[in-house]
Amino acid sequence: MVTKVSPTDKHVGSRLRMRQLMLDMSQSDIAEALGLTFQQVQKCEKGTNRISASRLQRLCQVLQVPVAFFFEGAPQAVGLPKSTEAEVESPDYVRDFLSTSDGLALVKAFTRIRNARLRHAIVALVEQVVSEPDVAA
Repeated sequence: MVTKVSPTDKHVGSRLRMRQLMLDMSQSDIAEALGLTFQQVQKCEKGTNRISASRLQRLCQVLQVPVAFFFEGAPQAVGLPKSTEAEVESPDYVRDFLSTSDGLALVKAFTRIRNARLRHAIVALVEQVVSEPDVAA
């Protein structure tokens, strides 16, 4: 029997992965702090293993974030009324990008560039590179 992964569990797992990368922690570090194996942490990151309330509380301590961190931008639960607060969600590609070590490293390095012209030049360069056809293919 194949169990469908809940979008919320997947979102919470991706937030776990993102914060882990931000703190430069390994899956083994997280696993040890939670009393799990690194394979169980991998399953939590994918959303195939749900994170219990007590484990989420411990995870918040380990990762130094409030519980709300894991639910920022989470998909709307079916059957619940829409939030009345003005919420601005990041597009999926932004969350996916920031959940990778390369994406996080790039953002960290880019935000340390103080010269605005240089930042604009880097963006222009990247846009030019992606707009050119791939010659190696």
